[in-house]
This record gives sequence, structure tokens and C-alpha cells, in this order.
Amino acid sequence: MGLLDDFRLMARIRRFEERLTALKDAGEIPGSIHLCNGQEAIPVGASRALRDGDYVTATYRGHGWAIARGVDLTGLFAEMMGHDSALCGGRAASPYLSDPGRWFVGENSIVGAGVPIATGAALTAQRTGSGAVSVVSIGDGAMNQGNVHEAINMAAVLDLPLVLVVENNVYSEMSPISDMVRIRQLAERAPGYGVPGRVVDGNDADAVAEAVAEAVDRARDGSGPSIVEAMTERLVGHYSGDAQQYRPAGEIAAAREREPLARIRRAADAALTARLDAIDAELADEIEAAVTAARAVPTPDPATAKEHVYV
Repeated sequence: MGLLDDFRLMARIRRFEERLTALKDAGEIPGSIHLCNGQEAIPVGASRALRDGDYVTATYRGHGWAIARGVDLTGLFAEMMGHDSALCGGRAASPYLSDPGRWFVGENSIVGAGVPIATGAALTAQRTGSGAVSVVSIGDGAMNQGNVHEAINMAAVLDLPLVLVVENNVYSEMSPISDMVRIRQLAERAPGYGVPGRVVDGNDADAVAEAVAEAVDRARDGSGPSIVEAMTERLVGHYSGDAQQYRPAGEIAAAREREPLARIRRAADAALTARLDAIDAELADEIEAAVTAARAVPTPDPATAKEHVYV
């Protein structure tokens, strides 16, 4: 992928999240949503290293990963509206959506819970000899969860094809990660599991792609898991409605100077800027078409409420 391809995909994610915010404010999205504005370079860069058949598991802030893996925009909007989407029939909404057809194992609102799930996918890949790799994204706070440690240790002991991408956006919900750990970088924990750990600029899709490709190649050849810590910042609250009073004055404005889309535009000349503007205009039409189509999807039949429920 080139610069324009990266920009298009990152901008598609950004425009999706911004439109989702407007729909939430208008009352069309029930429940809470967790947005990835500012973190788009991580799923976009990581997806460059993946191929069809590779599993991706995300956090509840995983809309960007779903879009980067090719999940349909209309289905995403419809699912979050609670409509009978082709993804999860309106049952998953924002924090639990999945798309097995795109090997998107899905999101999980329990902090760190995606890592054991992704480890299971990696075990499946190893046992079946499929050659697939399992990539899981977590936030920085999830690195303090017990099940995350257990799963990474299991993956290391069994040499499972697992790649753990830590999206370190500085805050674990409302608490600075620096107040919660004694180490400077979370990737420093990797040697304790006997696996490689690497820190990259999470606002640079090229840097993420290179680091994840190295980890994926290692996993695919049977050498086991790796940890990639991608440093980034979110431009929005932890959840919809978060007033972000815990963030110092000027912090968000400074982050907007470093975020991936602004970085590309700042380095662009007049000709490239015109092409970027054209892409933005195309994406605006694409997003609106997806919203219109999603609104036309009916709500689920109440008679199906007990389907997919274990008794």
C-alpha cells in the first residue's frame, strides 16, 4: 500500500467514527461507544502484514480494526443502530461486533479478554497447520490483567502464532498508565515471557507495518509470539460522553498535531493536498450512502430474541 491508500483507509475509519458520534448524539445509536480517533495508523499498518485467513481480535475500541479488515460499512452502521445487520443481527452493537467472513473474531468489552480468545485462535491455527496468524489488539491498561499474562505465557510455551499489539494511548480509561506501572514501556515485559518486544510510533502506519510484519513472519514460521507496543493518543474520550476533565489543558490540541492524518497533510504539497481533499470528498459520499442503507435495514423480529441463547 502507498501513502494515498493508507490515507484513504485511515480517513475512512476517522469519518466512520465521526459519523457514528453524530448518530449517537442524534439518538440513533443505543448504548455506549468507544472510538479510535487518532489511533487509525495502528490497524491500518498492522493489516498490511496480514492475509486472508489470519485472525484479528480487538478491544471494544475496535471499529478501526474491523474496517481495516474489510468489514462492510453498512453492516457496521446497521449493527450499531441495533438493526438486523448481516454481521450480528443487531445483538452485538458497538462493543461485541464480529465478522467471521472477514476473519474478524470480534471485539470484547471485558478488558484483556480478547487475548485468551486470540490465543485459542492461534492454537487452532497451529493444530490445523493452516499457516494462519492470530493478531490481537489490547489497550495499555489490559497489560495488568491476569488472563493476559496467562495467555501470553501459554502462547510462549507452546510457540503459538500470536501477535499482541498493545495500543498504548497513554490512558487506561481515565488513569495515566505512568501512574499504574513502574516500567517505562510495557514491551519491557516481553523478556519475562521469553518473547520479543518492540516499541513503535503508533501514529506512523509504515512503522507499525514493519514491526507487525516482522512479528507475523516470526509467528508464521513457528517461532512463537511477539509483543508490539504502538505509542499513540486518542483524540476523544474513553467513551461517548466522557468529559475528559482528567486530561491536562492543551494535551488534546497537541495530540491533534501528531495524529496520523494531520501528519500526512502537514507534509503534503499543493498537488498532494488536492488529492487528499478529493479522497475526503469521496469518503463523505461513501459514509452517507452506508448510513442511508443502514437506516433501511429493519430492526430484529422480537420473536427471534431467544435465538443464540444457551439455556
